This record gives sequence, C-alpha cells and structure tokens, in this order.
Amino acid sequence: MSNIENKVVVITGASSGIGEATARLLVEKGAKVVLGARRADRLAALKEALGENAIYQVTDVTKVEEVRNLLTLAMRTFGKVDVLYNNAGVMPMGNLSTAVYDQWQNAVNINIMGVLHGIGEVLPLMHKQGFGQIITTDSVAGHVVYPASALYNGTKFAVRAIMEGLRQEERENGIKSTIISPGAVDTELSKTIGNLEVQAAIEAHHGSGHDSQLALDAEDVARAVLYAIDQPQHVVISEVLVRPTKQVV
Repeated sequence: MSNIENKVVVITGASSGIGEATARLLVEKGAKVVLGARRADRLAALKEALGENAIYQVTDVTKVEEVRNLLTLAMRTFGKVDVLYNNAGVMPMGNLSTAVYDQWQNAVNINIMGVLHGIGEVLPLMHKQGFGQIITTDSVAGHVVYPASALYNGTKFAVRAIMEGLRQEERENGIKSTIISPGAVDTELSKTIGNLEVQAAIEAHHGSGHDSQLALDAEDVARAVLYAIDQPQHVVISEVLVRPTKQVV
C-alpha cells in the first residue's frame, strides 16, 4: 500500500489544469478527493469521470466561508482531511506602469488571501487530528523576478514566505507543508494574464510543442504533488521546483 491510498485530499482550483490532473492521478492511486473551484459544470464533469471517490463543491477561495464549507464537506463525508492542496491562482502580467488596480487586487485576493483562507480554516481540523499536510502551488515566479511580472512575482514570493512560516510554526504538531513551484505549464492559466500582448506571446511560446521542451503538461506537475504526498510521516518534501528542460529562468 502506498502512502496515497485512502488519503483524503482537498483541492482548490480543481476544475482544470494542475488541479484536475492531480485529482485524476490521486484517485487512480486510491485516494479520495474533494474538489473545489468556481466552475460548477467543470466540477460536475470531473466528479462524474472520477466516480465515488470524488465529491465537489463550488468554491471561491477569496470567500473564507466557501473554503470553510468545502472543508466541512470533506469532514462530513470522509471524516478527515489528510491534505489540503491550495492550487487556485491567477497570473496577472504587465508592467507596473499600467496601474491596473482591480487586476492587482484580484491577484492578491486569490493568490495570497486564498492560500491564507485555506491554511486558517484547515489548521484547527489538523490540530485536532494530530496530522496533516498543506501543499500550495507556488511558481518559478516565486524564486526569480522578471519584467512584466512584478505583481505576480510578489504574490508568489509571499506564498513562499507564508509556507515557510507555516513549516516552522507547525512542525511540532505533525503538520507538513510543501510548495510546488512549476515553470511554464501548458494550462488555462495564461487566460488570466490580463494583458493581451503578453498573453499572445506566452501562448505562442507554449504552442511551439513539447518537442521543444518549452512547457510542462499539467500531469508533469501533478506527479510532483503526488511525490510530496507519497512520503512517510517523518519525511516532508518542503519544496519542489520543476521546469521544462529548456526554460531559461
């Protein structure tokens, strides 16, 4: 038996991309998944494909009560939460001179507050259990800074700091923390860039095909998540940085 079988994993941002790919792999390995995202139709279709080991609830991570309800659903249905995977996120890009305040606020609400809502709501449950793991999708953008990405970089650097603080605070409580930092991944995340010129350039880059080794598949990242989960209790994978072979930064 692997360390994944029969674990209950709550996933936000589960309706597509890395979240969806991770849910599929987890169920294949015998886990039970609780799916949260904003798109009800996508969640329903994924639950149908995954069968009885998947449940879902529409969840906007910027609303703490919706995150709380997702975790309540997990506890009511399965009786525990082994892993919370904070995966919901957006990738706003463009120079700071554009001053798109609403886009910036949305990124802070989702990328930072969404993670904090998950942490804040799941910790009491994990304290009571005496175990648990919190995983968050960070990014290579949380390790390096580059033009037209300062706001996105800032949100992902914040996630790194929050998750390291979580590790230090909760290590004596049997609660593990992990960040998964992907490089370029061919998912719908590019649709959240909000700058048409930058979006077109990135999508053209990804569209050059995997023979060029310029973009990961969502499944590549999902395997890194499973690696972090599939460890004995005394082992924590604190950070996984995974890039396409030919990515520069």
